[in-house]
Amino acid sequence: MKSGYDFSKMKNRKNPYASKPKQQVTIRLGKDVIRYFKAMAEDTGMPYQSLINLYLIDCVSSGRKLDLSWVTLA
Repeated sequence: MKSGYDFSKMKNRKNPYASKPKQQVTIRLGKDVIRYFKAMAEDTGMPYQSLINLYLIDCVSSGRKLDLSWVTLA
């Protein structure tokens, strides 16, 4: 490794992630859901929070709707 580097000739470039910032939220998930995504995270080597985010992105992009017809309200 060099003792010093010359950065004067570097070109500026935009941060590719700056246009899509993430918002931190608090959400309560069941232990079984966390276990499921943590196990998948071990298999894929990806953080479980990222897997949950990818799944939700897939739901949004495909317009997936939750079927609540099995729920009976008293």
